[in-house]
Amino acid sequence: MKIKPFNVFVGLTLFLGLLASCHDKPKNGRTDTYSSGAIKFVSDESFSPIIDEEREIFETVYPNAKLTPIYTNELDGVNMLMKEEVWLAITSRNFTRKELQNLRDRKFQPMAIPIALDGLALIVNNSNPDSIISVQEIRQVLSGQVKSWSALRPGSKLGDIEVAFDNKQSSTVHYCVDSLLGGKPINSPNIYAVKKSAEVIDFVEKHPNAIGIIGSNWLNDKRDTTNVTFKRNITVMGVSKIHPATIESSWKPYQFYLYNRNYPLIRTIYALLNDPRHGLPWGFANFMSADYRGQLIMFKAGLLPYRGNMTVREVNVSDE
Repeated sequence: MKIKPFNVFVGLTLFLGLLASCHDKPKNGRTDTYSSGAIKFVSDESFSPIIDEEREIFETVYPNAKLTPIYTNELDGVNMLMKEEVWLAITSRNFTRKELQNLRDRKFQPMAIPIALDGLALIVNNSNPDSIISVQEIRQVLSGQVKSWSALRPGSKLGDIEVAFDNKQSSTVHYCVDSLLGGKPINSPNIYAVKKSAEVIDFVEKHPNAIGIIGSNWLNDKRDTTNVTFKRNITVMGVSKIHPATIESSWKPYQFYLYNRNYPLIRTIYALLNDPRHGLPWGFANFMSADYRGQLIMFKAGLLPYRGNMTVREVNVSDE
């Protein structure tokens, strides 16, 4: 049977139209591009101040983009990424080998993009006379070897040490377990896991015997455009790599001390991607990590931009 050219033309047109239709409407319903569309993404709650700023500026630069953040703990956030509920997660860790293998076995191409360095800050009540602590002492408190301020500082009348975290499954807890305790659990008898990072600051304000552990991006005083002061209602402790701690050996999580690694409690913030479409999740991640504006936002928030150029100048201060 001879097929007429007209029928061939119509058949090809319908077939190509079907392909175009499938391309325009993918099975997961996504239609976002690198700089437009609407998506949800997940972030550890401890990074919410800086991520909110990044999102607001990104949406100003790209008015056709709409980003909806889901702030939760790091464990739940990564699980959402692995289950394909979101395509971007902001965390303080890279993919594990097991997670990478799982995604690759499912024909995905996961990517971890470092976007900034953050200091894990220790905060105490303003009435607490102790303003320095060594890494060894932090380990002793978290492991339960040291339970009271008098054991840490002979003569102290503050009583038991209360340790406050933002969430029992947060990135701060993960850092303490992995980087400070070598994978062993936190065994301090007086551990308080509140719900949000802001509540850690509130807890320390109300409890003179407390130590709060929190991301340094929460501590910037917005009134200070130089990023060299922290919130004035709590005291940020200086942390020393050597024991015992001294004023000279202790450092606070200022940007320069993250830059030169004097501050010992540093973590990398990652954008974890599992986006086969290379759409809006990629656009936002690259904006935060590589765009000048995205890295400048990190800098102004008190973090150390991962790819930003740091200019260091020596300043002579006169006492006269």
